Amino acid sequence: MNAFARSLALGVLTWVGGAFAPLHAEDRVEALLQQMTQGEKLSLVRGAAEPAATSQGQAGYWPGVPRLGIPALRLADGPPGILTRQASTGMTATMGLAATFSRDDARANGLVIGEDARALGEDVVLEPYINIHRDQTWERAYNTFGEDPFLAGEIAAAEVRGIQQQGVMAQAKHFIAYEGADDVFVDEQALHEIYAAPFAAVIEAGVASIMCSYNRINGEYSCGNAATLQRLLREELHFEGFVTSDWGAVHDTLYINRGLDLEMPGYRLSDNFLAYLDAASSRSPFDSVAQVAVPPAPDDALPEEPPHTAEPPPMSLPAPAIGLHAALGSGQVLESTIDAAVRRILRQLKRFGYLDQPPSHAVVPERTREHAPILQKTAEDASVLLKNDHALPLKPEDLDNLALIGPGAGQLIAIGVSGEKALGHLDRQIGPLKLLQELGHMHFAVADDMTGEAMPVSALSYRDDSGLWHEATAGSDGAAARSAAVLEYTMQRGTALPPGTKHRWRGEFSTATDGDYDLNLQLLGAIGSLSIDGRRVAATDELGLHGGVLQPSEDNLLPTVDGLDNVRRRVHLSAGAHSFALELHGDSSGQPVQVRLAWVTPAQRRIAYQEAIEAARRAHTAMVFAWSRGRPDFALPGDQDALIRDVAAVNSNTIVVLNASEPMAMPWLSEVKAILLMWYPGDEGGPATVNLLLGRVSPAGRLPFSWPVKVEDNMANDPTHPERQSNRAGGSTHYSEGLFIGYRWFDQQRRAPLFPFGFGLSYTRFAYSELSARRTVNGALVRFKLSNRGTVTGDEVPQVYLGAPRNRPTGVQFAERALVGFDRVRLAASWKCTFRPGSCSIGPPLSIAGSMRRAVQSMWGPRRVT
Repeated sequence: MNAFARSLALGVLTWVGGAFAPLHAEDRVEALLQQMTQGEKLSLVRGAAEPAATSQGQAGYWPGVPRLGIPALRLADGPPGILTRQASTGMTATMGLAATFSRDDARANGLVIGEDARALGEDVVLEPYINIHRDQTWERAYNTFGEDPFLAGEIAAAEVRGIQQQGVMAQAKHFIAYEGADDVFVDEQALHEIYAAPFAAVIEAGVASIMCSYNRINGEYSCGNAATLQRLLREELHFEGFVTSDWGAVHDTLYINRGLDLEMPGYRLSDNFLAYLDAASSRSPFDSVAQVAVPPAPDDALPEEPPHTAEPPPMSLPAPAIGLHAALGSGQVLESTIDAAVRRILRQLKRFGYLDQPPSHAVVPERTREHAPILQKTAEDASVLLKNDHALPLKPEDLDNLALIGPGAGQLIAIGVSGEKALGHLDRQIGPLKLLQELGHMHFAVADDMTGEAMPVSALSYRDDSGLWHEATAGSDGAAARSAAVLEYTMQRGTALPPGTKHRWRGEFSTATDGDYDLNLQLLGAIGSLSIDGRRVAATDELGLHGGVLQPSEDNLLPTVDGLDNVRRRVHLSAGAHSFALELHGDSSGQPVQVRLAWVTPAQRRIAYQEAIEAARRAHTAMVFAWSRGRPDFALPGDQDALIRDVAAVNSNTIVVLNASEPMAMPWLSEVKAILLMWYPGDEGGPATVNLLLGRVSPAGRLPFSWPVKVEDNMANDPTHPERQSNRAGGSTHYSEGLFIGYRWFDQQRRAPLFPFGFGLSYTRFAYSELSARRTVNGALVRFKLSNRGTVTGDEVPQVYLGAPRNRPTGVQFAERALVGFDRVRLAASWKCTFRPGSCSIGPPLSIAGSMRRAVQSMWGPRRVT
């Protein structure tokens, strides 16, 4: 830990005038507490709604006390990046960042996140996301740093240091054992060694805040669980920052007695179907009895059934909640408890200098060009070469006749899954096709056309006449009905509609044959929905994640080729006429309203698929760009498995470039020559992908999870242990596997995964020799020699694992091996490096003393291991 990080972790620095200055005492905090009224104190333990005139559509807002010079704070979602109503930097997926096995990359990404937050007027970023990748079917596993607590903790800690170096607070989430289950039952040893370990690392790095999660832990809600918040987090891990609830996770006023400091969002989100409070109330559980609405689970597939449109019924809370005013009056909550919560928040404001120099909430341009090298290097470092039968890097003969197949070749799959993350800058997201066309003869075949084409005039009618019925409403000007020939109003055509206007189209379209049609609702500057035959089949994002501003890539893997958001739904239709209604209203961006109703017919889909196979047949080398968004479970969506097999059947030199953030089945593994995993690489993923394909950079990423042959091989999806599944009926999940998750599980079961944790190939060859380990006061010092025996420069990732002791105490679990040290080092061809203190100047020496000490001290059981 460098001097700055050590000081920040101890809380002895404050951000003043763009630099850090000493903080000598808490006099300012105590003086503010003494000046506050009870009402002002209560206002600081819950969030508020920022006035619409200034809000940037961020996740949350803390009101401050202007009378006393306590500034308001904005809290922005992630990871990765910053999600507001402004387009912002699209970063490599969190799982990809973990795959770098690089603290330097993590810290650099943290610096970008912190700097972007300041540019976008945000003060607290809701990241890193440090839950453990346990269940292969959990839809948000892609947000994590993988299955190993040491790797997750080291990457997260480095990112926190980078974020907070910019004078922005980081809030680590979600405490604790969160993976979608309602109630998690976990033993003390696994809770400490696996699930708390990453939080211990970010606490050591000085993280300002921690978010408690939605789930219960051993029967008690996380945000009201004294055993985890008070005993584990504060007493054992010595966390001195403030604890914030996840949005809507507060069920009882008395949670403030159990370790919670700040309730979010603190008000009813009345325009959001994720209404956290009962419709009759605009107050929070810290004020009155509340109810929580549970939304339906999202489905990333192309559903034939329409999404559920009614607001879900409220779920009664398990215990009555009384207002804090009443609780203070009755003595159920003491004013000293309120003071303690407010004090913890104010300490962080003082520490970051917000009490001395209130943060500017002005929005200024991001330093996109300056950040580009960091983003590109991260995307390159994250890449994992899973297979290579001498197919990569590409050779001149490949470039002379290369087929690029799949939508991810023409457009960069930069983000992959939308949600609590920045959606990136489209002008920076350059597809590999454009970059490779400059170097050789390329054949491009989309295979799966995600944009489609506007429904032709010949297919549209209204009451047996050509054209459509169109009603437009503009402010107070009233509604005007008129006919429309085609439903395509875009900037590209020069027909975009005025900002803020409302529109409704009705009519019929005709289909020539029975079959599955892709119906695409394409919008920008507006929120809308599409109904077919009286059935709602498609709608833009309704979560309001960034202030009701629609951004490209929000509702699909890719925007349209002309930059519109693309809600793509596959619907089975019979031949003949079908009625439809399309409604939209301008969003709050102030941008022109753009809309297109497009489709891909069954015939068009067949033609595009066959064109891809023919392109592969004619090429010397075929490269398929495949993708996954986590649904369906453990499989590539759509016809991609068949596409890869059909391409490989006509071209023996088939390469797969994979954009995904979770494992999936690979029934075609033996039929292709190479597989390059690029994750979701962010805005600069195009140049990064091409550099790796051409051998300008050698891949050196390592898998941060174990990749099973089939999903049932994973311990959480083992059909003989249904109690372990996070999505099981009844809502409770029992971590009966203890600490045997990921590679620990595969080792224990003597079961081989398809690709093991820490795996990754290279374009060069490395050799290890002269391994030695010496005990030190705090652990052990490992030394070894590393040589690059290949012909190109490359990075290597040494990994050190701690084995189980020979004499194992009764009742204590030990993994066969556990990661306790890693590094990433670059060696030129024929270079050697000895890992020992002071050697290998690129990166720190590989000493595992500190990490080994933490590993040993966290062993839990009937008696402590020493």
